[in-house]
Amino acid sequence: MKINKKEIISKFKKKINQYKKYNELYFTKDNPAISDEKFDNLKQEILDLENQHKFLSKYGSIKTLVGSKLSGKFEKIAHKKRMLSLSNAFNLEDLEDFEKKIKNFLNLKDAIEFSFEPKIDGISASLRYENGKLLYGLSRGDGEFGENITQNLNTINEIPKNLIGSPNIIEVRGEVYIGKKDFEKIKGNFANPRNAAGGSLRQKNPKETAKIPLKFFAYGIGEIKPSILTKQSEVLEKLKKWGFQINQHCKIMKNLKEVEKTHSNLEGIRSSLDYDLDGVVLKVNNLNLQDRLGSTSNSPRWAIAYKFSSVKALSRIRNIAIQVGRTGAITPVAKIDPVTVGGVVVSNATLHNEDEIIRKDIRVGDFVTIQRAGDVIPQVLSVDKTKRNEKNKKFIFPDKCLCGFPTKKEISTSTKKVDAVRRCTRGYECQYIAREKLKHFVSKEALNIEGLGKKVVDNFWDLNLIKRPSDVFFLDYKKISKLEGWGKLSIENLRKAIDKAREISLQRFIFSIGIRHIGQENAKILANFFKNSKKFSELFYPKKRKSILENLDDLDGIGETQVRSLDSFFSNKKNCDIVKKLILSIKVKDFKKTSKSGIFSNKSIMFTGGFEKMSRSEAKALAEENGAKILGSVSKKLNCLVIGNSKPTKKKIEKAKTLKVELIYEDEWYKLLNR
Repeated sequence: MKINKKEIISKFKKKINQYKKYNELYFTKDNPAISDEKFDNLKQEILDLENQHKFLSKYGSIKTLVGSKLSGKFEKIAHKKRMLSLSNAFNLEDLEDFEKKIKNFLNLKDAIEFSFEPKIDGISASLRYENGKLLYGLSRGDGEFGENITQNLNTINEIPKNLIGSPNIIEVRGEVYIGKKDFEKIKGNFANPRNAAGGSLRQKNPKETAKIPLKFFAYGIGEIKPSILTKQSEVLEKLKKWGFQINQHCKIMKNLKEVEKTHSNLEGIRSSLDYDLDGVVLKVNNLNLQDRLGSTSNSPRWAIAYKFSSVKALSRIRNIAIQVGRTGAITPVAKIDPVTVGGVVVSNATLHNEDEIIRKDIRVGDFVTIQRAGDVIPQVLSVDKTKRNEKNKKFIFPDKCLCGFPTKKEISTSTKKVDAVRRCTRGYECQYIAREKLKHFVSKEALNIEGLGKKVVDNFWDLNLIKRPSDVFFLDYKKISKLEGWGKLSIENLRKAIDKAREISLQRFIFSIGIRHIGQENAKILANFFKNSKKFSELFYPKKRKSILENLDDLDGIGETQVRSLDSFFSNKKNCDIVKKLILSIKVKDFKKTSKSGIFSNKSIMFTGGFEKMSRSEAKALAEENGAKILGSVSKKLNCLVIGNSKPTKKKIEKAKTLKVELIYEDEWYKLLNR
């Protein structure tokens, strides 16, 4: 069954914006607007969606977001090694997928040993020791920079001030928390234990922090010099030896069956523990393999959070509504009788697409099981047909968009199968699509205009203040000043945010205009190709566009799907007019590549065939780390063709020889990288 990418992307973007709002309240202001469970579930849904649909990583995901922006109360210090977030798993199938990805990346067949560690629901902190003495302690912050909260951390008795026998430099990572029994004594002042821990660590006066019974579990290390450890289990043993508290339920797992059993047992006793858990963390135990696996923009490839069971509840579907996403995807949403699911009142549940409604036989009036496995808009798990009324008729999915234009199911260029999702293809001519495109345009990953959130965009749209992206730069502030809630300060802040956005990088610009299938990574690749907006503007003209699109096939990461999408977008005159006007309204900066130095600096490399000691993915990652640009086809632009021993493509090799491209065979490849 083909998925509806437009629908999924639209849903994905909406959830990201909501998450970032709550994220700041949660991490920076210690004033959560929703429960911890709802916040964690929202994050999990976003990450889970991206795990299920890899193309979402290109569309401004929260994978670039770790923690939140700094509060400004404390000194800002860079983490020597970034503090990353974790991807999530909800069942054994997710774990198997996690393990499979690891084995594929490393090209391994042997079983992988894991470190099994309880996931404490607290506040992350990093402690830097030099020559055995605590130098400073940082909050996680945004993952790159943390806040210097040393004085507050010094109030925690479980954090040693001196380490005996430790390396010259070591960063100890752990979780600050409050025990359940201790929280009972102070809960009148705080919403929950995590909120109490977070608020206490951000006190300007450490004497106030000292009044709160904070505790600390150590779970890992950041920077370490010299490196004396080879396994995560050794890390935990050493941390315990140096005086840190290590959770007693940490264990080594030989296989995922052990993980599943132990996870279930721990979930069964979690209520009896004196600290809150929301799952366990599974880490590759071998530190060398961890280094090889590396990380994505915000998550290590070698670790995952295995969440406890999702919360379910029974409710009745009152109606099924249709939503239109930025890419034209038509998404059905069940309007249900409000029901409390895991402490959160839920009134909407996603139905995904037309095929899902048919498969589960979902009807208006049905009693359904609602599941929150990380969903901010939960999903309908199943229908209780024993409670079905004869009046509950089958839902007929509309074949027209809310704008009245006929929808269609497209055929995937890769699978050649019909998409499960219906789409409106009118683009900006559809008011519902245009509105969502505007929200994307001003989002953090695009122009990043603070003050223009979703509700504000909706309000300004209804008032005819903005209809197209360029309208943002010609707002009528006099009209805005007459609106409720818009004072001089808020208008001035909005004006400043918009003025700041008048200058934008080429890659952000390309991403901001909302071309289907062109996410952040694709936008970066295209920006590197075009170099400037003048060259990019040649896509407006059919003859030039044809020539340009033919050359895009050389780029690794740009395939037939992206090429067709670009052609479709710029074949639409209205789209071109909108982009032209936008270019005239702002300054698009030329692309400047921050290339890494190495043995392949300023060289274009392509791979063919499989490798014995590593996967193609790892080989590409290593090449890029050494300054290479990865191409997807053999052409005059190619400098080196790296040939694996397993089933290389002979045509590519012959073509490379004809073009006098340098050939690097597998054994030579390992020597170059000292592998």
